[in-house]
Amino acid sequence: MPIPWGGDRVTHVTDELAGAFAAGDRLVVVQDTGDLLHIPETAWKTAASAVDAATAAFAGLRSVSDEAITMFYGAFATRLEDDTSFRPISEANAADMDSAGARGRSTTRLELTPKMRQDMIDGLRSWAATPSIRGQITQTVEHTGWKLDQVLAGVGPVGFVFEGRPNVFADATGVLRSGNSVVFRIGSDALGTARAIVTHALEPALDAAGLPPGSVSLVDSAERAAGWAMFSMPDLALAVARGSGRAVSQLGAVARQAGIPVSLHGTGGAWIAADSDADPALFRSAIANSLDRKVCNTLNTCCITEAAAAELLPLFLMALTEAAERRGTNPKLWVVDEQADRVPATWFGDVAISRADGQVLEPGTSTLGWGDLGREWEWEDSPEVTLAIVRDIDHAVELFNSLSPRFAASLISTDASKADRFFEAVDSPFVGNGFTRWVDGQFALDKPELGLSNWQFGRLFGRGGILSGDSVFTVRSRATQYDDELRR
Repeated sequence: MPIPWGGDRVTHVTDELAGAFAAGDRLVVVQDTGDLLHIPETAWKTAASAVDAATAAFAGLRSVSDEAITMFYGAFATRLEDDTSFRPISEANAADMDSAGARGRSTTRLELTPKMRQDMIDGLRSWAATPSIRGQITQTVEHTGWKLDQVLAGVGPVGFVFEGRPNVFADATGVLRSGNSVVFRIGSDALGTARAIVTHALEPALDAAGLPPGSVSLVDSAERAAGWAMFSMPDLALAVARGSGRAVSQLGAVARQAGIPVSLHGTGGAWIAADSDADPALFRSAIANSLDRKVCNTLNTCCITEAAAAELLPLFLMALTEAAERRGTNPKLWVVDEQADRVPATWFGDVAISRADGQVLEPGTSTLGWGDLGREWEWEDSPEVTLAIVRDIDHAVELFNSLSPRFAASLISTDASKADRFFEAVDSPFVGNGFTRWVDGQFALDKPELGLSNWQFGRLFGRGGILSGDSVFTVRSRATQYDDELRR
């Protein structure tokens, strides 16, 4: 059957979808793309149960003291720190690793390493030490016969869809500090680990602190459809998604058409622009150190001005090679079609490139069009990056503003006035003058990060691009009347 979408387009239900559909199932039509998302009844009910629990808990949290929330963070951290309570969590993670490996899935972010464990503990203790903003009066306006207070408060249940990194628990629970409840779904690869953390650390900590059941609620489903269901429920006050670019964009579209504000953290890929007055050593270091691993703030596109190309292009290739050698592999370079002759011919030969499903033999350098400069490379071990020679820095800014996800930008230049103009002109929440991997809540703000927002869907209202637990709040207005006869 035909299904209209986007106001003036039509898609059609496939035989496969029709055959899988059963009574009680739901269909979400993504108005941005025409995708037809099948949500089985079981996935919907699982998500609805978790959202309902978080909604009820949000109401209960209003009467919970700040000290009780502090106690929760301490109890959660202690149980992760204790080897006895952590043992079943570690065993569950090992089982998840084995299962993912057997299915050919990447386990790079799945492993709950000793460092990740310690980072979770440190993050929770950081939230325990963070002052509460609940009830904080940010402004008082005195009038004749009455006054108005502007008071900070939680926004409601915050929904998260995370990729398979177990440490997201510590990140997500940060929103309790500002009076919000949490409901989240984690990738199916890490679901066993998530269940173990809930059973052996999270729920005992909630009980010990006396927080309402459902204050942190897991959507216990391996089905991707459970995430679509959760983001379709208007009881959510904010929908936060982290993961791969297309999946996150799809989740964001589902939430937006359900009327839920979104904060998306999937599409990234930082840009570096370099001018002729760039310090060569800083430029080379910035390139290499921005390619240590693939995350959203990894260098994705490098623009070198024509005036700087003769000096900086060889340094760029050296830095790219250095970044790959650190990882024991070969780099993958993309260059604009018409500029292929600027790259030495030896770079175009076939080499072993480390992909998520293993090593493959492919050209070390490939070409693309100007319109593809914003394509984000999802690499595994082989650093992958795009190079473009631009007329000048204004040209680089124009390309960034029109083609990139408008996420992170860096200008390598020793001219302070150029840096100021770049900051004003580039449409990015994160702007620097060196390597791009500083874009991180923990690294930059010394607090656990829930995610990093770009400006793809417009500039953020009232907060910065780093989403943290104490930045999820609303402002309530409270009037106190002294004059019994007050009127307009």
